Amino acid sequence: MLNHMLNLSSCYLHHTYGKMDDNEEELDQEQTEKLLLFQDLSGIEDIERCKRILQQHNYNIEAAVQDTLNESEGRPLVYNQPQSQPQERPPTVDTQPFVQRVYTVARPLPSHGWFQWSYMLILLPFRFVYSTIFDVFRWIGRILWNDPRLNVVDPQGDVLKFVRYFTELYGLVHPNFYLGTYSQALNDAKRDLKYVLVYLHSNEHQDTDHFCRTTLANDDVTNFVNEHMIFWAASVDTPEGYRVSRALKENTYPFLALIVLRNSKLTVVLKIEGPIEPEDLVAKLTRGMRDNEGYLVAARQERADISLSQNLRQEQDEAYRESLRQDEEKEKKKRVEQEKLEQEEAARKEEEQRSQQLKEDKIRMRLEKAANLPAEPDADDPECVRLLIKLPNGVRLDRCFRKTDSLEVIYDYVYVQDDVPEEFQLQTNYPRRVLQCQPAGEGGTTPIPTVDEAGLKPKEMLFVQDISD
Repeated sequence: MLNHMLNLSSCYLHHTYGKMDDNEEELDQEQTEKLLLFQDLSGIEDIERCKRILQQHNYNIEAAVQDTLNESEGRPLVYNQPQSQPQERPPTVDTQPFVQRVYTVARPLPSHGWFQWSYMLILLPFRFVYSTIFDVFRWIGRILWNDPRLNVVDPQGDVLKFVRYFTELYGLVHPNFYLGTYSQALNDAKRDLKYVLVYLHSNEHQDTDHFCRTTLANDDVTNFVNEHMIFWAASVDTPEGYRVSRALKENTYPFLALIVLRNSKLTVVLKIEGPIEPEDLVAKLTRGMRDNEGYLVAARQERADISLSQNLRQEQDEAYRESLRQDEEKEKKKRVEQEKLEQEEAARKEEEQRSQQLKEDKIRMRLEKAANLPAEPDADDPECVRLLIKLPNGVRLDRCFRKTDSLEVIYDYVYVQDDVPEEFQLQTNYPRRVLQCQPAGEGGTTPIPTVDEAGLKPKEMLFVQDISD
């Protein structure tokens, strides 16, 4: 039934995603099944997102599911994508400190009878000769031909290849593998102040299979390692695993090494060699962590102090920058106010100059108008009109004008007086009407009437009306 559902889903996915652009990857049957399984395990409904996550993890379901759960819980990811950067050198690790604990677990000897012991004694010389000759030929071979494991070309690929091999052979019950290089694992441990448990796998050793099936597959071991440390593993048959093997100098397999930051340096504080049982492994790791936890606490405190100092320095810098900003704002405000005062002072001076210029222009105009006024005619002249002009302040002006004089002459006569308003108009007493003493109409085209045309009587009183406001 499950296979039938997978086949139907595969057909649907191939129909949906099978026709893609040439630059996109087409899913095969195995990838399609993994995609459906991952969607079911992760609970993510978006099939495209599931596909992207699997592609980022090279279709490793275990790593994809683990990282998806870690991301949802806010925990660090265990998978590091390969980077197109030059191969980085691993951080310096003290592999032989004086505080290092080494546990070598011997294989339990089977109980033999006298027949088996006799058989072993007879074969002992032949085994010795065989192993000696084999070691000699292997030594000669290493001299004549370079060991391919010496050339580390794709450390990430070596790790992923071993993880796939281990999962296919021993199942999914095991500690979460760190899917990055040895250098990346050490750098992450140093950054996060975590333990690194290194496992070196040898397919040729007789205790490897039992150790993987009983110890690494144990639930207590799996939970303990996943909770407290980074678990990195590789096969010594690969260049990456062989390089780590040469650095850690193990004597036998299975081999485990516990690495932690101690006194600001990564240190191998524990080595376990041989087929250790699950209970003993948890006990040894617990003791190793207990012996070195103080150094991690000190490192965390040191980083906290550094962080506090940096935060304090940052706050001081921010306070200094804020003070500078406030000073700049004050200086800018002061400069704006100063410019405003200068502008107001300039405007005031300009206004004073304009007012003074107007006064001077008025004085000059009054002098010109006074000079241009026609002479007052004789009061007995029959063509004469006598006008009594009353100013707003009560001053009365009395003068004679000719009937042929323009009303502008009357306006100029009033204009040159001392107590006359800035702007004014002349109006008659009864009936009240304003005299047209200036050219009227658009553009001043209407001519100014004469005294006779304005209908002024021989004796007339005019009023000066102030229109300055």
